[in-house]
Amino acid sequence: MTRNLSVNARRLTYHPDARLDFFKSLTVAEQSTAFQELSAHVQQVILRQLHNEEVVDMLDSMDMWQVEHVLSRITNVKRRQEIVYRLKSEIKDKVDYFLKFHPQATLSLINFNYLFLPASDTIGEAADIIDEHYEETGKYPEILVHEKGRLLGEVPFATLVREKNSFSLKRFVIPLTTISYQAEVSEIVKLTSGSRSKKVVMLDHDESVLGIIYADELKPLLAQLPAESLYDFAGVAGSEGVGDGVLSKVKHRYKWLIINLGTAFLAAAVVSLFRDTLDKLVLLAIYMPIIAGMGGNTATQTLAVMVRGIAVGEVKLKNSLKPILNEVGSGFVNGIINGVLVAIVATFWNQNPMLGLVLGVAMVCNLVIAGFFGAFVPLVMKELGKDPATSATIFITTATDVFGFFVFLSLATLILI
Repeated sequence: MTRNLSVNARRLTYHPDARLDFFKSLTVAEQSTAFQELSAHVQQVILRQLHNEEVVDMLDSMDMWQVEHVLSRITNVKRRQEIVYRLKSEIKDKVDYFLKFHPQATLSLINFNYLFLPASDTIGEAADIIDEHYEETGKYPEILVHEKGRLLGEVPFATLVREKNSFSLKRFVIPLTTISYQAEVSEIVKLTSGSRSKKVVMLDHDESVLGIIYADELKPLLAQLPAESLYDFAGVAGSEGVGDGVLSKVKHRYKWLIINLGTAFLAAAVVSLFRDTLDKLVLLAIYMPIIAGMGGNTATQTLAVMVRGIAVGEVKLKNSLKPILNEVGSGFVNGIINGVLVAIVATFWNQNPMLGLVLGVAMVCNLVIAGFFGAFVPLVMKELGKDPATSATIFITTATDVFGFFVFLSLATLILI
């Protein structure tokens, strides 16, 4: 197989006296690109003249298959082992940094079975390299295409089979979703949930490729993350820290607290409608926090599941009927379980079976309400462009309090008075 040499590769080949100085003047991406075009002899000459750190830097921007070929040019076994150790350590540190988002994420999540080919290569040249790769690994690789060491995208296998061998890869490049290995967890979640791509390419700080992550393998791990931090659920800015001053903390929180105050008055207004009932049955006030607390806890559990599903792209408002019905059903069953328990306690504690009945039915109704609003509200907030984790909590709590108190006090009025 013959390939046209780039300007850099020709200069490195035909100007041996200035070879090393010129090679070191190139960027790392340009070094790795030009190096792969050189003959085995020229490669060996350059490798002998470079320090181990310089070799590691160059190899770090190549794919694993290319690295193996370069390492085979190093005849000194001890030096080759040292370079391999440094290279693996560097790559492993970066991959470990990326995988910090979940304790169950392992190196197997990152796929290294790819070829990093120049955009100028033809389909015929790529096919020869793929055949060689398959003979060595037994696997067909992903085809990533670069220009001067910078990733352009991928060329699907179907294109290689369908198009003429004389066409260059650059004509058929499809852009890929990329992410830095230093990306924050929130960025990973946003990118994988918002992208239609089935794969995401992880890039080094110099934009060289570190590996490929398949979205279907990443999403289950992201689904096991806490839906949002406690900051989000409390209406606190994620940037707020324990060392922030008083005014800074007030600035982050006061708007949410004012909204929450307004919704609390709404719940109080519902309770005031049943003032006569409470005057006659003061005992009901003892059980109101139980009704409110159980509804709030159920809604929070539902919210956590829904925000998680929204984050990884599993659920949207348009396909939400089944998830909402599942949460409502869960609320109903849990309502029966907890309703029976609270009914038994109230019956024996207050010697009033009818009070137990009211509490039991109210518990079932409130947990069904909590399941519905806990599932429905975050989907609506997301559809409106709001963060469902920070915006949904207040409205869900209001719904469970308002409807929960209304059902409980209405039943008490009808049955006990």
